[in-house]
Amino acid sequence: MAASDDVSSDKIADLTSLEAFLSERDNSVNNFYLSDVPEVCKERPCLLGIDEAGRGPVLGPMVYGTAFCPISEPTLPDTLGCADSKALNEDTRDQIFTKICNESKRMGWAVEVIAPNTICNNMLSRQKYSLNQISMDAAIKLIKQAGDAGVNISQVYVDTVGPPEKYQAHLKSIFPKYDITVAKKADSTYPIVSAASICAKVTRDHALKVWKFQEKLEVTHEEFGSGYPGDPNTKKFLEKHCDPVFGYPQLVRFSWSTARDALLKNAYYVECDDAEEDVTPPPATTAITAFFKMTTKNASGKKTEHEFFKNRCLSRKVEF
Repeated sequence: MAASDDVSSDKIADLTSLEAFLSERDNSVNNFYLSDVPEVCKERPCLLGIDEAGRGPVLGPMVYGTAFCPISEPTLPDTLGCADSKALNEDTRDQIFTKICNESKRMGWAVEVIAPNTICNNMLSRQKYSLNQISMDAAIKLIKQAGDAGVNISQVYVDTVGPPEKYQAHLKSIFPKYDITVAKKADSTYPIVSAASICAKVTRDHALKVWKFQEKLEVTHEEFGSGYPGDPNTKKFLEKHCDPVFGYPQLVRFSWSTARDALLKNAYYVECDDAEEDVTPPPATTAITAFFKMTTKNASGKKTEHEFFKNRCLSRKVEF
């Protein structure tokens, strides 16, 4: 199951099953996971927090996470050690994530792994779609999926992107029945957002660890690093793995200025003229066959495509 709108039924109970889930998915598309919803979260009003991980890196996915628990147990995330994931080291985050999984009778969680492809294609499309808009869409989806799964949502806390007042008003217009708070540094203010932050960060870290290059590159996680532009290993990866014609593998967010600058330095320069629309109608005597072009087909009768394009999940796309 790889489509971004699918909800996985595979159970993630620990770090091993998390890595198995991530390694079995197509990392060129978004992937979504929602844990089992505890009965107590269906029966009692719940807190729901939302935060992201991996907004700034030039490599890898951005992950949006949510966590939820009954309002009657507001200190539950605190007892598990939840705090702003950026303030914790990797081992501590992994340990807390395992505790969250073990609290499956009182707490649930979900993540959406947003592929680098999705980020780049949206940000570089003809109709620009900003990273803030991608982030808001992910947050809205997490709230909707949790509600559809039966979570009795009462209060929602979200770490903001952009002006919090505007973001909060937007969410309230979509979810008028919920008490919604959008705030800066919510991950260090509200424990339930801290729990969401842990789920998002741990998922991103392990997505990088098990990343499979569809371009057949034999590169380990240690070799390409954290993905942040200041990481020496990430810098070396960008310098070494830039094809002069086709650019970077799908791990790279080629819409980032770091990648664009490297492409200008290392890749061939290509200048494309905007195609002018031909408004002149064809002559009335033109045969219908003139509008079709003969192509070479393989034995199955299907037009073949070079393996390079298949490995990189590149396809022809026509916009109307």
